[in-house]
Amino acid sequence: MEKIKVLFASPEVMPFGGTGGLGEVAGSLPRAVNQLKGSNIECRVIMPLYGSVKEEYRKKMTFLGHAEIPVAWRSQYMGIFQLKKDGVVYYFVDNEFYFKRDKLYGFGDDCERFSFFSRAVLESSKITGFEPDIIHANDWQTALSTVFAKILYKDKGIKTVFTVHNVEYQGRYGTQMLHDCIGLDEQDAHYLLKDGDVNLMKGAIELTDTFTTVSPTYAKELTYPVSAFGLDGVIRDNEYKFTGILNGIDTVSYDPTNDPSTEASYSAEKLQGKKRCKRALQKDLGLAESDAAMLTMITRLVAPKGVDIVAEMIDDLLYTSDVQFVMLGTGDEKYEEFFRQLQYRHPEQVRSLIEFNTATAHRIYAGGDMFLMPSRSEACGLAQMIACRYGNVPIVRLTGGLADSIHEWDGKEGNGFTFYDFNGQELSYAVHRALDLYGHRNKWRVLVRHILDEDFTWERSAKEYYRLYTELL
Repeated sequence: MEKIKVLFASPEVMPFGGTGGLGEVAGSLPRAVNQLKGSNIECRVIMPLYGSVKEEYRKKMTFLGHAEIPVAWRSQYMGIFQLKKDGVVYYFVDNEFYFKRDKLYGFGDDCERFSFFSRAVLESSKITGFEPDIIHANDWQTALSTVFAKILYKDKGIKTVFTVHNVEYQGRYGTQMLHDCIGLDEQDAHYLLKDGDVNLMKGAIELTDTFTTVSPTYAKELTYPVSAFGLDGVIRDNEYKFTGILNGIDTVSYDPTNDPSTEASYSAEKLQGKKRCKRALQKDLGLAESDAAMLTMITRLVAPKGVDIVAEMIDDLLYTSDVQFVMLGTGDEKYEEFFRQLQYRHPEQVRSLIEFNTATAHRIYAGGDMFLMPSRSEACGLAQMIACRYGNVPIVRLTGGLADSIHEWDGKEGNGFTFYDFNGQELSYAVHRALDLYGHRNKWRVLVRHILDEDFTWERSAKEYYRLYTELL
């Protein structure tokens, strides 16, 4: 059977470079699709060759060739490097002017940089020899690859998939970019125009064969003005080709039975190691090595993550309950300062780690009892699934992927504690329900064992994308 060739285009791919969930997805989903039993799909990945890509990976790359490719009215150098890892072929688009920088995004010429990358996605086959049947583009940075496929390369007959990971960032620019960077004729410009601006994500949604987002509930939320940041009308108009597919997690990187960052290994069958992980974390952080419930947060300190409602209730909880609280993350200065002051007010109970360190995050997942994730909005979320993987019971607000992955524990079914109304009081109620169960240690262990056996692997998501790809052709 002839294989279906999918080129997965992403502006970030872990472990080569990433800033968040998109990098995790791009580093896991293509591998999971390729590994499906009986799969006739070969999924390869293409990303920019950023300056931050580590030397250990560069040494293993093979240079395939170079070409000049059009960027609106001019041509730019494109080099292609290849690396095979874990059964996946990765292509890296080289252009030092655009990509040899100290971070991935946030530059004044981002529209030009990713217009170039999107053209490179279509032009790369001249060097790689990999002629895709499907291009799967991700977020605004690769949105133009779907637009170009349908307008400039329509004779190739390439099918396209576009995934919205975060609708808040749409790639909005002034209309001069149509001529300066994108290079579309006037008769095609309307696909990209919205509210007087160029909107790259809007163009992708209009022109792609099908588009997805990272959870079924988030897909529903994006049809409402309150969640879609102005794109709800465009999404409703194209809802017939829209679906939500819940992400998974990398269960090799996140594995309590074999995690070099944690004090001990454990599983649902052998739970003793989890207590050792808690004691080690308490000792490392200078907290009392007690059986007090340890509440944890690993988050970006920004408003959509629900930090405000944590601030509403956390002092009262600490004053009235025998709990410890450990937070890891960075973000807005006002929130960083709040958590510094929280530790100052409660030095025996609180540790606010204003940093991000992967090994520390693993130790907190393993050592914690409860994991707070009270997001105002959350397209999918991975942290709640990782918390389950480590037996750290999630307490979440029912939004986006949190609503699809975490359900209230009733003694037999469910995997956490949930609330809906976005305020500190509702969050506090959910925490106290968890604390009440924690007071009955045998019942608590039943829940911990249950969530340790939850299936958040990528296989489930990969099967849905497999179906999507095959139906397209």
